[in-house]
Amino acid sequence: MTFASIVNQKSTVATGIGLMLLACFVYSLNDAPGKWLVSTYSVGQLLLIRSIAAILLLMPLLMRQEVLREFRMAPRPGLQLLRLVLSSAESALFYWAVVYLPLADVVTFYLAGPIFVTAFSAIFLGEQVGWQRWSAVIAGFIGVLIALRPSAATFTLPALIALTGSLFFAFLMIVTRAVRGTSDLVLVTGQMIGALAVGAFLAPFGWVTPNLRDFSLLALVGFVVMFAHACVNRSLKLAPASVVVPYQYTFILWAIVLGYLVFGDVPDAPLLIGAAIIVAAGTFILRREQLRAVKSDARIPPPGA
Repeated sequence: MTFASIVNQKSTVATGIGLMLLACFVYSLNDAPGKWLVSTYSVGQLLLIRSIAAILLLMPLLMRQEVLREFRMAPRPGLQLLRLVLSSAESALFYWAVVYLPLADVVTFYLAGPIFVTAFSAIFLGEQVGWQRWSAVIAGFIGVLIALRPSAATFTLPALIALTGSLFFAFLMIVTRAVRGTSDLVLVTGQMIGALAVGAFLAPFGWVTPNLRDFSLLALVGFVVMFAHACVNRSLKLAPASVVVPYQYTFILWAIVLGYLVFGDVPDAPLLIGAAIIVAAGTFILRREQLRAVKSDARIPPPGA
């Protein structure tokens, strides 16, 4: 490995982490409106309208002549189809779960995802995951539990729906990393088409015609989710899944910040303690990756040495 490639690797990993952090923030902006909307509209209806809006926004890019070639050249078609199914199922299960559970409980289950991804990345992707990264991931999850304090509803059937969704989301991260050679447009469009198909099938059951305000909000959720998907996909192209996915613990940090700024919710001591643990775990992972890169630099002489 050359000096230049080491420097490039450091840059791409840092960019991947940054994109995952941005995606978590954007997803957080989407969760509360999504829970509010499914109190009136079915999960299928939400998936249908948000997907149509996102695809319409993508349409100028999809009209390019080379797009068909990008779809035809997408690697590993079987995994592409599996990814579409996982993405659609995960989205449906998330919104289904928040119909019955507090958003904080659903988020708690989904934040088990980094543990699943860390294990799966070693098994299916061959990524090296040492005890230090494992310790940081588990510590981050403990911080989540301290901060959110899952309620008694944790042990209900809806909780099983949320846990299944988190497993699907973890597998989605692994498969996305495995097909990272696919163009960003194909990855995002595939996710939107999959959700559109599921929504079209489910939406007729219990259809409620939205008013203009709600229709606009449903469309906005589509735009936000599409952007977040794009950030996650690019993040997993640039860095190992076991490195970037633990930063999903920052969901709880955004919940604290947005809760205070938007709703005036003052965080209590357990929330702040849990958030501190999460920040410490994420900082440890980031610092460890930086130190690994520095050690690699030391083994590679600079140009002209």
